[in-house]
Amino acid sequence: MSNIVELNITKWRELYPNIYATDVQLEMYFVESEMLLNNTEHSCVNNLKEREMLLYLLIAHIATLQNNVDAGNNSVGRAASASEGSVSISLDYGTTTDAEKWYIQTPYGAKYWQLTARYRSFLYVIGQMPMRVRR
Repeated sequence: MSNIVELNITKWRELYPNIYATDVQLEMYFVESEMLLNNTEHSCVNNLKEREMLLYLLIAHIATLQNNVDAGNNSVGRAASASEGSVSISLDYGTTTDAEKWYIQTPYGAKYWQLTARYRSFLYVIGQMPMRVRR
């Protein structure tokens, strides 16, 4: 049994029917997703079903960002304020970390960010105590 997730385009389309992307685009988005989440036997996400879900969320996030750009929406961030006369809009990220900003631009990225929180913290354990020195 392989320890990597393979892209199943049919399954992805069933999970995210409202997102438009060609098969070629989805294959490239999968490659991008693998650059963000290790999809090898050395991945910190050992459960293949969980890793598949996370990779598919990343594909949905990337596809949504690309669709927004293709539709002429190059804005980044959330709408903090808007006015109608002489049209103005203010965008911000709210109170987020630098690492989080890219992910929270879509609901899929925000969900990915939340689900991977446990992989972004660690406990440092010393393997061996240092050698004692007599003085």
